[in-house]
Amino acid sequence: MAIDWLDLPISWLEWTGVHITGWKIIGYTGALMFGGRWLVQFVASKRAGKPVIPRLFWYMSVGGSLMTLSYFLFSAKQDSVGVLQNIFPAFTALYSLWLDIKHRGWHRDRASH
Repeated sequence: MAIDWLDLPISWLEWTGVHITGWKIIGYTGALMFGGRWLVQFVASKRAGKPVIPRLFWYMSVGGSLMTLSYFLFSAKQDSVGVLQNIFPAFTALYSLWLDIKHRGWHRDRASH
């Protein structure tokens, strides 16, 4: 079941010459979030002087995976390759976030490993 208004072109972006819809904005944001998590991990590791995975990494993994998954599931694209590509990372990120919260507590956001 698609949300039809998200499949409509965004009129104020027509000047770009690129067909951009609400679903594409969701997909772009998810892809940037999922890719940007590596920058977060890099900065945290550089500051710590050792490899660490901050909790923000897992939040970005979950958010990015779910956003790109929703793009492939509900947009006009409805691409099974994209769905398959994002289901596993979404599940593993949710599980890793759960383990991180279980291991370090809910309010601890600094990596200690």
